[in-house]
Amino acid sequence: MTTHASVFDPTRVAHLNGRFAPVTEEVDDVDLHVVGDLPDGLDGVYLRNGPNPRFTPVGSYLYPIDGDGMLHGVWLTQGRARYRNRFVRTPAMRAEETAGHALWGGLESMILPGPGQVGEELANTFKPLPDVNVVEHAGRLLALAESDCPFRMSPELETLGKETFDGQLPAGITAHPKIDPVTGEMAVFCYALEPPYLTWSVIGPDGAVTRDPTPVEGVEDASMVHDMALTGRYLVLVLAPAFFDLGAAMSGGSLLAWRPDRGTRIALIPRDGGPVRWAEDEAFWLWHTVNAYDTAEGHVTLDYIQWPSLGLGSDQGEGASKDSAHRGLTRADIDPAAGTVRRVQLDDARVELPRIDDRRLGRPHRRIAVAAGSGRTDLISGEYDALRWYDLGEDTSATTFQSWNAGDLSVGEPTFAPTAGAAECTSGFWLTFATDRADGTSWLLVVPSEDPTHGPVARIRIPVRVPLGLHGVWLPSEE
Repeated sequence: MTTHASVFDPTRVAHLNGRFAPVTEEVDDVDLHVVGDLPDGLDGVYLRNGPNPRFTPVGSYLYPIDGDGMLHGVWLTQGRARYRNRFVRTPAMRAEETAGHALWGGLESMILPGPGQVGEELANTFKPLPDVNVVEHAGRLLALAESDCPFRMSPELETLGKETFDGQLPAGITAHPKIDPVTGEMAVFCYALEPPYLTWSVIGPDGAVTRDPTPVEGVEDASMVHDMALTGRYLVLVLAPAFFDLGAAMSGGSLLAWRPDRGTRIALIPRDGGPVRWAEDEAFWLWHTVNAYDTAEGHVTLDYIQWPSLGLGSDQGEGASKDSAHRGLTRADIDPAAGTVRRVQLDDARVELPRIDDRRLGRPHRRIAVAAGSGRTDLISGEYDALRWYDLGEDTSATTFQSWNAGDLSVGEPTFAPTAGAAECTSGFWLTFATDRADGTSWLLVVPSEDPTHGPVARIRIPVRVPLGLHGVWLPSEE
């Protein structure tokens, strides 16, 4: 058992308290209270994942990459709503439930239980953390970790077990796979601490792996890559200079080192297996891409949220920085032939958790939704109190936006629920969980895409507080 942690006081960790504080009760409730009018056309389930420690953490806690997974689901049909939340029960969590307390420390503390505590199979292994995202593909509902095997969940959110895709992807996948709405393929990547440091794979619409893990040529160090983008021709991976340093972590230092002198590189990986095209730029970090697509000139357009540097825990790159890179919604024009990047800042507002209509993934998009800050100064990193929608014109100078100030509500990622058969974002609703900073109550907000500035047409009262968290998905009912 390695114990490189100094005194750790979870009561002093902002992301374990207040609106981020974990909940341990698993709840089922029907006929939820609705304020306003819940649209009859909304028929499906909204699911969201996020870090939620089952027991009080020991050693360290680093948001957003530490914490057990918990899925929150709201089922909507015929103007009514029901709710269920469930932990993603990994074998490590089950061992902790048997013990009645945490056995693994946070990633930075390197506390790993021995065989006397958890048995030979789990001893001295890192704890799976499928707490970042949730997607459905080829009939599999997957709770996703940062770069590890996802866990398969039942439609009612019970944990079915680790998913290795019939043994073809034993090392796991990213927390942000991209599903091509045209082909039905799911493109994934996985980073590792040992060679090959970065691989990519493709899973067909039937769930079978059609491309085994393929090393990305030109990657010679272990680095963190949180998200990706997909076009008709390429997987797009942005490799910022956030390098893993196990030696430092073992001696009580940081697991990740920011080395801006190395710059940021963008890999364009042809989906047909051709040679990787690289483009280089000054150092910047991104947590999340918006979308990417191929242009008529053979370039790639990538929209994303830019940060000057990587930040974790209480400073996710949101504070003052001496780095020269700007922050906010950004568009990059990447030339595969020249290996160059031209970036344009579309907005410098404090925004994150961007989403589009998923039916436009990999193709040109006009509408982008984000969680945003209204300007108040008492919110911590990862907390937002407004929603913002961008409308992209024919060129970047024509970009406009609309916003809604949520007041006392802290809001999460907006996810689009389209009206069946309607064009991009012209008919549908943006869904997000929100928690009241005054009384701790949580709500599911339903905001119409046609006129979002007036806020939600319906607020669904959730029977437990939903901790501020990460990513969700709308799954419409079968026709």
